[in-house]
Amino acid sequence: EKEVLWLSRASKFEVGTPIRGGIPLCFPWFGPHPEDASKPAHGFARLAEWSVCSTSNNNEGETTLELELTSNSKTKELWPYDFYARLTVMVGEKLKVDLSFKNTGDKAFTTSDALHSYFNISTLSSISIDGLANHTYYDGFEKEPTHKQEAPLLTISKEENRRYINHSGKCTIADQEWNRSIGVEKLGSNVTVVWNPWQETTKTIGDIEDADYINFICVEAANAYNDSVTLQPSESHQISTIIAIE
Repeated sequence: EKEVLWLSRASKFEVGTPIRGGIPLCFPWFGPHPEDASKPAHGFARLAEWSVCSTSNNNEGETTLELELTSNSKTKELWPYDFYARLTVMVGEKLKVDLSFKNTGDKAFTTSDALHSYFNISTLSSISIDGLANHTYYDGFEKEPTHKQEAPLLTISKEENRRYINHSGKCTIADQEWNRSIGVEKLGSNVTVVWNPWQETTKTIGDIEDADYINFICVEAANAYNDSVTLQPSESHQISTIIAIE
């Protein structure tokens, strides 16, 4: 089978640098920091070194990996809260990724987050995305969700940065050239992001080769906007994505 997740050939595997592709973890904020643009985009979780908690296999052939990240002096320089985060990755007939986080401090905090999934496709002109019809979305960085998708299928013919609100359902990426569909389900999320930078913006991104924008599409589970998460002390939240070839 061809790869399901896309990884940029220009990714830099360096400490403190995000990896372009796979499923970057956006936490404790999604997108630019709301008040300080000098802080890393999409938070620090995708830049941090996580610790392995456990690995296991079961009789169904599924492999599970658990990792954790806790607040420390470095995270508090960027975000002054105590937390415990756990990532659970289960690989089998499906790929299931759970990101959970708990408020371990004594004051409430609000987060936005996402599982920023990059999907490997034959070419943008060969795909369509089902499951988004009749939903309202932010287009780019506008301040209000003023658009509504009327078409039953979304096709990509330009730069797209759509953030669909009040959307918790499944999306299906149909790839005609490769004759396969990728089902993308989620839990704990009411915002779905669809992103592709297209030609001009790709030229401004150092870790994507200029022509490679045609070979991926991001369909992401997110908590943001009206679905941001506020946790009181001892409260927790989990966001999940479930990916399968259909």
